[in-house]
Amino acid sequence: MKTLYSKFVVTTLLVMIGSLCIGFLATNTYYHQVIKEKNDAKNVNIAQDIAKYIETAKPDDLDNYFTTLGEIGYQIYVTAGDEGEFYGGKYRDKTLSFNTVDRVLDGEIYHGMRDFPKETFMTGFFANELINTIGVPFTYENKHYALFIRPDIRLLFSEVHTILGGLILVMAVLSLLAMLLFAKALIRPITQLTEATHQLAHEKFDTLLDIDRADEIGQLAVSFNVMTEKLQENDRIRKEFISNVSHDFQSPLLNIQGYVDLLKNPLLTDKERQEYTTIIELETKRLSTLTKQLLLLTSLDQSTRLLKCEPYRLDKQLKETVRKYRWQLEEANVQLSYQLEPVTYDGDAGLLQNVWDNLLTNAIKYNVEGGEIHVHLQESSTSVEVIVEDSGIGMTADQLQKVYDRFYRADASRTKQGTGLGLAIVKQIAELHGGTVQMESVINSGTKVRITLPKL
Repeated sequence: MKTLYSKFVVTTLLVMIGSLCIGFLATNTYYHQVIKEKNDAKNVNIAQDIAKYIETAKPDDLDNYFTTLGEIGYQIYVTAGDEGEFYGGKYRDKTLSFNTVDRVLDGEIYHGMRDFPKETFMTGFFANELINTIGVPFTYENKHYALFIRPDIRLLFSEVHTILGGLILVMAVLSLLAMLLFAKALIRPITQLTEATHQLAHEKFDTLLDIDRADEIGQLAVSFNVMTEKLQENDRIRKEFISNVSHDFQSPLLNIQGYVDLLKNPLLTDKERQEYTTIIELETKRLSTLTKQLLLLTSLDQSTRLLKCEPYRLDKQLKETVRKYRWQLEEANVQLSYQLEPVTYDGDAGLLQNVWDNLLTNAIKYNVEGGEIHVHLQESSTSVEVIVEDSGIGMTADQLQKVYDRFYRADASRTKQGTGLGLAIVKQIAELHGGTVQMESVINSGTKVRITLPKL
């Protein structure tokens, strides 16, 4: 498997090689389009100046003059048509056609640098060949000569060029090393993130990244740590949820099993048999209620669940709910009054029915003998508000903060038939409709629940 580091190194090398090739091609184009003509013209002028000086000054020792020119940085070939003489640096290739020499002797200028046959690359500028020269004619002591000259490339590379070349080489090496080190430092936190991800895959949710950076990787590390903490919290909630569900199923099942065993006793009286049967029925209903609420919560927890909203009379739904629990009100000796404005609300009637069922049964269950319940429905321009207020046992401030936690019960001894899921369902359904739930409670004075639903 190719690592990110190896890919970065290979990419860096390819970029450097590609940049070198592109730079070389660009330089080559510039040389052929601009420099080559100018270089040829410059050397033609130098050669003509030398020829003019010889013809006008007529130096006594022409051989010594050419030797001096060779020593100061030129490669020279002088011929009168027969054998010629070389001065200065040596040519690697001394091939030169007789036709070229004859044309120069006849007065033509030879543009060997401009017309050098290697046109593909600018390396022709450095070709140490006799044909890569400038040829001009001159006359000395009534004899015609051809002068072929070019700068000695070896002498063009001075100490400055060596220093600049060394500087470029050192910069390239240091840049490459710096990029490799930077890549290593850049990839190290990604490696840590990969390892931490593997730990999460094995449900080790206490894995946190110790990466302190102000760039995108640092932001990624912060997001990863936040995600890890949430996963850890979700894992704790999941395990607690499973424990609570197991306990809430086990308790009624054990009760049912125990009373079924008691019913097998042939010596039971009719009164005892009736009592045991009633308990089994209550526990069965408790299991049924718990199962329905768990299924509802599972449905609500699905982020893809869509509300089935349609307009319906909310006030009529609340009246029907009150009628449905009339027998419980009478059994608990609790008085209920309501003030319901005619309201048409666009919402999911099936889900909202669960809200009113839970709120009303709680108000009955946690009320006192001879207590009261008030249900109020009112509408504004932007929202609909439902208030359920009772005069029951109330809750403390600490209990009020936990009422939406799943399976939480303020007082287990007084909520024997409860599941601890009702208010969690109420809150989730209200939020699905974009609404809010507010609770106010005073111990031994009662509780007020306010449901605010925005008009969709």
